[in-house]
Amino acid sequence: MSNTNQNPVRVRFAPSPTGKLHVGGARTAIYNWAFARANGGTFILRIDDTDPTRSTEENTQVILRAMRWLGLDWDEGPEAGGGCGPYFQTERMDLYREAAERLVREDKAYYCFCTPQKLEEDRKAAAERHDSFQGYQRTCRGIDPEEAQRRAKSGEPCTIRIKVPDDRGDIVVHDAVHGDVTFNAKELDDFIIFRSDGTPTYNFATVVDDASMGITHIIRGDDHLSNTPRQVVVYEALGAPTPTFAHISMILGADGKKLSKRHGATSVEEYRDAGYLSDAFVNYLALLGWAPDGETTIVSRDRLASEFSLDHVSKNPAIMDPKKLDFINAEYLRALSDAEFAKDILIPELVSAGLENEKALRHDDTWYELAASAFKPRTTLSKDVVAQARYLYTDDDELSYDPKAVKRWLSKQGAREALDAAADALAKLGEAQWSASAIEGALDPLPNALGMGKGKVFQPVRVAVVGSAASPGIGETLELLGRESSLARIERAKSLAA
Repeated sequence: MSNTNQNPVRVRFAPSPTGKLHVGGARTAIYNWAFARANGGTFILRIDDTDPTRSTEENTQVILRAMRWLGLDWDEGPEAGGGCGPYFQTERMDLYREAAERLVREDKAYYCFCTPQKLEEDRKAAAERHDSFQGYQRTCRGIDPEEAQRRAKSGEPCTIRIKVPDDRGDIVVHDAVHGDVTFNAKELDDFIIFRSDGTPTYNFATVVDDASMGITHIIRGDDHLSNTPRQVVVYEALGAPTPTFAHISMILGADGKKLSKRHGATSVEEYRDAGYLSDAFVNYLALLGWAPDGETTIVSRDRLASEFSLDHVSKNPAIMDPKKLDFINAEYLRALSDAEFAKDILIPELVSAGLENEKALRHDDTWYELAASAFKPRTTLSKDVVAQARYLYTDDDELSYDPKAVKRWLSKQGAREALDAAADALAKLGEAQWSASAIEGALDPLPNALGMGKGKVFQPVRVAVVGSAASPGIGETLELLGRESSLARIERAKSLAA
């Protein structure tokens, strides 16, 4: 579904800074951003920080960092400004109070002086009578407005409740994902829009904000679908147009249960720190409930921003599949040029691991690009390069050997003979000749000459120089290590060979 509203698209992402930005929230933000970009609209970031006990400045900064890492640039909001600010709910309290008092003046809301004890007594009495409606009994709805105003001004504790019109028929939400969803207005009580402590309720504050910010489409999780009929009542009371709603499905773990810590990482920054690329992560989350054609796996950010449509959002729950995320991330890494991989992945990870000093790198660009070429096909997460490269940053006499690799490749008969032959062949190459192609050319004749399989010749050499049986091609492995270290390690490993 593209924009059918005559007004320019305005969407918002409104996280509460009560914790980190998690996967579900990130996908909601992605869909809002993509819908705005695909329709030439405006993407607004608003911080819904009205929970005083859990909302913190630290959490706000965590959310902003996560949004920046995701590359979801917002047009209005914190740091960006805009004509509909402020963009923190705690700075908009006067707007909520003014809106609520206006509804009281217009007889669309009223003061309620019922105590919690009174409300509980009424609820129990309705239950005992087996009333079909057991919500608020509208006890204060008939109080004379002047009397109610006087009691409120005198300081008597009270809330403000909205008047659900007696003649309001079914509330039909034209949801862009679920289709028409019908709610019986008679099941709605006159719900509170302003608490006795002077703070607005969620269903009131969010509508006041969305109406004043001109939001045309509300794209959010379907756990908010049950809030929608109350919000529609508020829109109507305010005389504001009701936006188009699109409630997207939950994200579940592989066990079909709501995503949580037991399924692994849940916050955006955990995925960043694990070594995922932001483009790959955005790609994957976008596909959790949306696809341009049902088959495409790799969707660039530009394509997402141009093709995203609510028409292709599924109403079925999405399943978080870590293996698919890993696959997509590896595809993005492989798509980088060797120079890009070296600059953006390899060197930063080596610096982060303490193996390189970014102010004084050990090698030239050619070496890092060769390393990128060697490691890239074997890299799923950016941090994988550290384990692959560690043998290059270990002193020759401190290289440790994987016991399983030693048992399989160095302890077998013929291993010493293979290392001797390899050392002799490689020693004939001078420093200037030390390249992957020359190294492979020197080693390739050895299996036939020794009457051994390739594995029995090349694997002992690999274990000798790397410490394990896994590495890139033997030529690249030795070229990166260098002539002197390669020969020294082969010589050292002979003491372990049979």
